[in-house]
Amino acid sequence: MALKKWLPVLEWLPQYQKGWFRHDLVAGLTVGVMLVPQGMAYALLAGMPPIYGLYASLIPLLLYALFGTSRQISIGPVAVDAFLVLAGISVLAEPQTPDYISLVILTGLAVGVLQLILSLLRLGFLVNFLSHPVVSGFTSAAAVIIAVSQLKYLLGIKIPRFDHVYQTFYYAATHLTETHWITLIMSFAGIALILLLKRLNKNIPGALIAVILGILITWILRLDQHGLDTVGVVPQGLPRFEMPYITWQRLVQIFPTVLAVSIIGIVESVGIAKSLESKHRSYVVIPNQELLALGVSKIGGAFFQSLVTSGSFTRSAVNNDSGAKTQLSSVITMVVIVFTLIFMTGLFYYLPNAILAAIIMLATKSLFDYQGAIRLWHVHRHDFYMLILTFLVTLIFGIEEGVLAGVLLSIAMVIYRSSLPHMAILGRLPESTHYRNVTRFPEAMQEGGVVIIRFDAPLYFGNSTYFKDTIRQIILQQKEPVRAMVLDASSISDLDTSGLEALESVINQMHANQVDFMLTGVIGPVRDILYKAGLPEIIGKDNVFLNVQQAMDDYNNRRDERSARLQAKALQTNVREKKEDPSKP
Repeated sequence: MALKKWLPVLEWLPQYQKGWFRHDLVAGLTVGVMLVPQGMAYALLAGMPPIYGLYASLIPLLLYALFGTSRQISIGPVAVDAFLVLAGISVLAEPQTPDYISLVILTGLAVGVLQLILSLLRLGFLVNFLSHPVVSGFTSAAAVIIAVSQLKYLLGIKIPRFDHVYQTFYYAATHLTETHWITLIMSFAGIALILLLKRLNKNIPGALIAVILGILITWILRLDQHGLDTVGVVPQGLPRFEMPYITWQRLVQIFPTVLAVSIIGIVESVGIAKSLESKHRSYVVIPNQELLALGVSKIGGAFFQSLVTSGSFTRSAVNNDSGAKTQLSSVITMVVIVFTLIFMTGLFYYLPNAILAAIIMLATKSLFDYQGAIRLWHVHRHDFYMLILTFLVTLIFGIEEGVLAGVLLSIAMVIYRSSLPHMAILGRLPESTHYRNVTRFPEAMQEGGVVIIRFDAPLYFGNSTYFKDTIRQIILQQKEPVRAMVLDASSISDLDTSGLEALESVINQMHANQVDFMLTGVIGPVRDILYKAGLPEIIGKDNVFLNVQQAMDDYNNRRDERSARLQAKALQTNVREKKEDPSKP
């Protein structure tokens, strides 16, 4: 059982059914056909020779198939990771140089080690602090930056390297007269062809057909001799085993990039895996095991000259739609890449970079989440502002700054929302025992002299002062003197020392003002903390109830008993006064 936990392949392989192979074969071949042009395009985007995109489609796929829990996800080079690498490493070395290639491979190794450590320490939950609006804003900005970065290949203009996207765009816009028309026609023909084939049938491998036609046209017309930039000589054969060059200084230099790639890669890959899991009931995705699989696949790939790899949205969707049943489909995809490297690399000499840029440009379309932004505008404005702010920071200042801003924004929003949680005054719905927020349910009735308050968050140091101040304000705003307060604690999921002190302070304040305090709906873990702290003795064990209705019934009974006692006492006093009146006979 322990071995199956670490190697999920031992879970599904013994249960493999013969009928599944046809589905895995079709899916594996389909994704393989997609991955050849995409892998080369994303390597170019990362500032690497295109062949490294194919190297990245070998060992990582095999290792993920052994260690991963998702059976449909497709691992390999992806656009966002590629551009993160380009943005971070290009400031340290010139792209496509031996030093640059060495740093990129080391980055892949370091990302893998970091993800493996996070998995072993069970720290995968930390990436949950990067909210979806932040990720959406970041990837949308990355899509714009990626698109602008490809203008030099689309237009055939030699654009110097700039630090910011607006500088690149401005240079391209002011040098349009230098456009190489053969390159422009080739790139736009590639875009048009891929879009047309996709519209005719989404299962047609448009990118591969564009690559094949681009190679044939360039070879037949000798366009490489007329200024069309091509891939050039591509080494034949499989990558050799090679130890990445590691020094402490290099690790320090690449650490910001490693951190950014790790965070984004985890969020994307685990998100894809979870999305695919929801469509299948035959297995469960385990996030920490996913981190381990992602880490191991990158570490293994780095020793065979691999780029950074992650889960791909588009290829995973195609893999799933093609009927993939297990990760055997990824192994078949790897076989397609092996065949390509051994027998077909010579054909890539005439592959225009304009075609690869066209593939990248179309890939950015799925990254730009304008529909998500529109939805957030209508549903949750705070999240919309987070998306826009992350988008602008990434676009103006850069990729790494965008990731950092996104993390800080996410943490700040968590702190903000938990420090100012929702609180509600409750009233009873007519002819029922249900109590609801009087603001949302105008028909809910409040009993005179009784305030019922619900606190909808963990009570901890970050919101304990807000808890006390809000209750005090609610009490003071009541139109008639408050005789009793009921705290509905059903939504309080946790309690720390500061929360205990705040609760005790409220109880003492109520008692000092001759106000009965009652506590209801306390969940088990919170109740354990209260009893350990001795709060039931302060509240009075008779003042702790399962629900609000029980508390109100008890309060009304005690009020009736108290009223009866007062009436009896008044009657006795009146009788005694009558008997002692000397003026009466």
